[in-house]
Amino acid sequence: MAQERELAVEVVYALPDRVIAASARVEPGTTVAQVIEQVGFTRLVPDGVLDDAHVGIFGRIVSRDTPVRDGDRIEIYRPLLADPKQARRQRSSRKVRSGS
Repeated sequence: MAQERELAVEVVYALPDRVIAASARVEPGTTVAQVIEQVGFTRLVPDGVLDDAHVGIFGRIVSRDTPVRDGDRIEIYRPLLADPKQARRQRSSRKVRSGS
């Protein structure tokens, strides 16, 4: 049986002032969570950020048990500081009050 080749993947985590990135070569069948653990990001990312709602591949939210494919870019998303809809309402109400 021919041995399957390793997959090349990247993990990125964007902070307000910098981006942390790491590359890895993994076996076929490796999951998103396993790659994140392998590159050491579980020690860099605050507790709670690595739940299923905060990881994706190329901008698409995925489960941590999703198998990676060759060339995938795993993204770890930070929690939002404010609800985008609420922030937009606040900006709009400030404009109305200031007469803009």
